[in-house]
Amino acid sequence: MSSKSLEEGSEKRKQVSRAEAKDVDETQSQNWLTRKLLTLGVEARGISPVPLEDRVGRPYSKIFFVWFSMNFNILSFSAGTLGPVAFGLGLRDTCLTILFFNLLICAFPAYFTTWGPKLGMRQMIITRYSFGYYGVIIPCIMNLIGMIGFSILNCILGGQALASVSSDNLSWTVGIVVIAVISLLVSFCGYNVLNWYERLAWIPVFITFIIALGVGGKHLSNPSPPTPASPQSILSFASTLAGFAITYSGLSSDFTSYFKPNVSSWRLFFSAYLGFLLPIVCIQCLGAAVVVVTGNVPDWEAGYEGGDVGGLLEAMLHPVGNFGKFLTVLLSLSVAANIAATFYSISINIQVFIPVLIAVPRYVFSIVATAIVVPLAIVGAHRFYDTLINFLGIIGYWASAYVAIILIEHLYFRKNDPSHYDEKSWNVPARLPTGIAAIAAGLMSFAVVIPSMEQAWFAGPIARSTGDIGFEVAFAGTAILYFPFRWLEIRCRGFI
Repeated sequence: MSSKSLEEGSEKRKQVSRAEAKDVDETQSQNWLTRKLLTLGVEARGISPVPLEDRVGRPYSKIFFVWFSMNFNILSFSAGTLGPVAFGLGLRDTCLTILFFNLLICAFPAYFTTWGPKLGMRQMIITRYSFGYYGVIIPCIMNLIGMIGFSILNCILGGQALASVSSDNLSWTVGIVVIAVISLLVSFCGYNVLNWYERLAWIPVFITFIIALGVGGKHLSNPSPPTPASPQSILSFASTLAGFAITYSGLSSDFTSYFKPNVSSWRLFFSAYLGFLLPIVCIQCLGAAVVVVTGNVPDWEAGYEGGDVGGLLEAMLHPVGNFGKFLTVLLSLSVAANIAATFYSISINIQVFIPVLIAVPRYVFSIVATAIVVPLAIVGAHRFYDTLINFLGIIGYWASAYVAIILIEHLYFRKNDPSHYDEKSWNVPARLPTGIAAIAAGLMSFAVVIPSMEQAWFAGPIARSTGDIGFEVAFAGTAILYFPFRWLEIRCRGFI
C-alpha cells in the first residue's frame, strides 16, 4: 500500500464519521442540515458494503458491550417473570429453562456477528445472498416488525418505570415519549456514538440491581412452594425465550461490518456470545426470583398491580427513599441502550426493503421509527404481558426459519468461505439468487409450524399434547426443505 493510501487511512480513522458517509456523498447532494450533522459526528452511511480502508479497530470489547448493554435492562427482567406468571413454573424450573435454552439460542446471533468483518456487509445485505434482491423484502418486513415490537416493549417498560417515581404526576404516556426521544438522540448519531454509549450504559443499571438485591434480598430466600412443572409448560416458556434472543440474528452483522477482516472469528464469537448470555440469563433469573415472592411482600404486590414491572422495581427500591427513585429512573433509562441500537438497525432495514431510499441519510429513518413506536407503545402499555407473550412467540417462529436458511446457505452452499460471496453483486439482482428457494422453504414449513404452536389465541393439535414446539419445528422444517429447493435453484441458474 502506498504512503498516500496510508495517510488517507490515518485521516479516515481520525474522522470516522466522514469516512462512513463517503458513499452517501457520492449518491446525493447534501443540504446544509446534512453537512452540519456530519460535522457533529452523525453517521450517514447506509447499506453499501464498508470498504476495506474504512474498517478500523479491534472489535472484541466493543461488540461485547453492545450486546451486554442491549440486554442488561428491565425488558430482560420482565421476560424472566413470564415463567412463573404466564406458565406457572416454579423458580428452579424457570431458571433452569432460562439457562440451558439460552446456552443454545445465544449461539446463533453470536455466530452471525462474525460475518460482518469478513464481508463488510449489513445483515440484511448478507441475506440477499439467499433470499435474493427482491425476495429479501420478506425477511426485511419480518425483521422490522420484530425490531419495532421490541422497541415498543422497551418503551412501555421504561415509561412505566419513569412514571412510577412521580407519584402520579407523570403518566405512562409521557414516560414513553421521554424514553423514545432519548433513544432517538443516541441512535441519531450512529455507529461511533452508539458504541461509546453501549460501553457505559450498563454500569448504572448494574449498580442499581445490586442495590435492589441488597435492599430486598431478604425476601428472596422465602419463595412460594413450587408447583410441579409439566413438559408442555417448559417447552412453551422455552419457545417464548427463543423469541427473545434469536431475533438478534437479523441484525447481528450490522454492528461488526466496520471491523477489520483479519480479526479472530473465535474471539469475536465468544465476545458476542457472552455479551448475549450473561445479561440475559442473570437478569431473567432475577426477574423470576423477584416475581415468585412478590405475593409474600405487600409493598411489592401493590407496586406490581396490573403487571407494572416498573412499579415492582420502584417498590423494591422504596426503602432507600429518594435515592431509590433516582435508581428507578436509571433503570427506566436502561432500555434506551436497546432501543437506540434497534433504531440504528431499523434504518438499515428500511433502505434494504426500499432500495430507492438509499440516498436518504440513515438518521432520517430513526425519526420515522420513533414516530411509529411511540403511539403503538402508548396503545399497548395497559396490556403489556399479553403483548409480550404473543409477540415473542410469533416472532420466534419466523426468526427460527430465517436462521435455518442463512446457516445452510453459508455453511453448505457457500462452504463457510467469504470468497464465495461476490461482493460486487450485492446490488445487482441478476447476479443474486432469485429467493424462490428461501421463500418457499420458509413459507411451506409453516404447514407444520401452525399445528405445533401454542398461543393465548390459538393452540394447534400437536401443541395441545406437546406444548409449544413451533420454534423447533420451524428450524427443522425449513432446513429440510431448503436443501433440495436451493440445489434445484442453483442447477437451473448455473451459479450460486
